Amino acid sequence: MKFLNVRSGLCGLLTLVPLLLCAGAVRAQTVVSLDSAEAQTLRRHPRLRQSTQEIEEQRALKRGSFAPANPDFLFSAPTGEMWAPGVVQTLDLPNVYRRQRQVAEAGITLAERNRDVSRASVLRDTRLAYLSLQFAEAQVRQLTYQDSLFQGLRLATERLFAAGEVTSLQRISTDAEARQVTVLLQQARADQRAAQRRLGLLLGRPAEALATSTDLSRTGQELAQAGTVLLSSLPADDSTALTGSPTLAAATQSVALSQSGISLVRARRTPALTVGYQNQAFENSALRYRFQFGVSLPVWFWTYRSQLQAATARARAAGYQLQSQRLELSTQYEQALADTRKFAVSLAYYEQTGLPQSRAIISQSQRLFRAGEASYLQLILSLNQAFAIQNTYLTTIRDYRQALVELTYLRGE
Repeated sequence: MKFLNVRSGLCGLLTLVPLLLCAGAVRAQTVVSLDSAEAQTLRRHPRLRQSTQEIEEQRALKRGSFAPANPDFLFSAPTGEMWAPGVVQTLDLPNVYRRQRQVAEAGITLAERNRDVSRASVLRDTRLAYLSLQFAEAQVRQLTYQDSLFQGLRLATERLFAAGEVTSLQRISTDAEARQVTVLLQQARADQRAAQRRLGLLLGRPAEALATSTDLSRTGQELAQAGTVLLSSLPADDSTALTGSPTLAAATQSVALSQSGISLVRARRTPALTVGYQNQAFENSALRYRFQFGVSLPVWFWTYRSQLQAATARARAAGYQLQSQRLELSTQYEQALADTRKFAVSLAYYEQTGLPQSRAIISQSQRLFRAGEASYLQLILSLNQAFAIQNTYLTTIRDYRQALVELTYLRGE
């Protein structure tokens, strides 16, 4: 009779645990949605502010693309009688200044492409940080439930052991399971605090106890549907899928900038014009100051040849960098696509089979234990199996979302 009373009390404890968790889990936290987190990060992140200033730098350089050489102010004595001031200005042909402007425009475009890369990276970091906090919160909720449940089992086992109803082995096993879950809960809470701190740093609010607006464990069905739609819309060729990649666009623009540099070096190999205004007559002459004209010849050919070789090598390096970037992105895309398909299959299994089975295991193990048809050890083993399935389900959701975030980043969306 005493054993049945303990069983009945323990089953009542299993029913009350979720209510106790709801009552004790409320604490001062700042709830933030993913959209709000993304918007705040885009406003505050220093990487984007840096990109903005780099664009301003290139725009300022463009305004100075018409940059003739400094004029030479001279004092000369053409007649040998007196010193007279004069000025000489060297001007490149218009093609040189046009090429300099093209280089400046290419630099602005490259800075804008780099800003797109920074924006995509910041969004990816924010989404992953938010997902990390969601996962930590879900683990804390699950382990809190497990901890309360096993603590109840441990107390009940202590009473049954004192009454001589269970063996010392059962008592030790229950105590070991309870302590292990407690340690896991402490680790999960530490992970949650770290995730809050990481997301808070991105949002510029590191001291706040942030909380997500969505329970990760309740997003499985929505995630499965979104993943199915995405996989069905992806092109078969990775080169087509990566056309919107900001990283690839930046590497392509770097090639264009280096090609503009080659054109500028070639334009500078042409002669330049020299214009002067100096005193070229005796003191009693009616018109002493006169204009003079000349041509500046690029006779130091080895200098221009070296500059052209350097510009050509820089352009080739940019081309190889583009090829390397395309190869790396293709590899990352294939891996992310494989991960997405793999986790899609896993998530479908847990949604259709694994998760319902874990709930059935918890329900039936409690019913059998209440009826006296299952021992404490059988109950513990069944609960551990069910909780392991649920934890793997959470991990699958997290990994699936990580793969989707990576796909979104690689495609520039």
